[in-house]
Amino acid sequence: MPTSTQRRARVEVTGWARQRVADPGTVFLDTETTGLGSNAEIIDLAIVDTAGNVLVDTLIAPINPIPPETTRVHGIVDADVIDAPLWIEVYPAVAELLRDRPIVVYNAAFDRRMIAGCCAAFGFPEEEREWHCAMVQYARFAGERSDHHRNKFRYHKLGDALATFGLPSGSHRALSDTLACRNLVLALANLELGD
Repeated sequence: MPTSTQRRARVEVTGWARQRVADPGTVFLDTETTGLGSNAEIIDLAIVDTAGNVLVDTLIAPINPIPPETTRVHGIVDADVIDAPLWIEVYPAVAELLRDRPIVVYNAAFDRRMIAGCCAAFGFPEEEREWHCAMVQYARFAGERSDHHRNKFRYHKLGDALATFGLPSGSHRALSDTLACRNLVLALANLELGD
């Protein structure tokens, strides 16, 4: 049985999820990249709205080749992006779409850093945005303490979080994972917390 602290956290997370899905401006976003480091590039980007409408779903051509170790994660190879637009071609429309909209991402810190890195590489200014991390919110909801960080909750893979609600996981492609994140937030928003 959850403690009073866990119940309070669950109520707060459910309230957060309800705010996000009630705001028609909220969008869900995900990226796939050429790696995790500071030189990594975005090669797959998706954005959907709260209704599940696909606003952006595009591959993006990187400047450098896609490393085989990242291809093993998302399945994207150089041949897939050979005719895709560059970040400099994609980002202006994305920036306009995201302007003044709350953005929900599963692991927002990563995607935010990747977008900032790609923008810096092409000389785009960093823009202030309202980012929300569904991974942090789900960690609070699950309430399991981290073994590695004192006073923090343990993060969960998106697929594990979805399994809690009997939902299918994404496929490590941007659109699939964006829709999966949206489904998780909808599940959190629809919880009845009577106990």
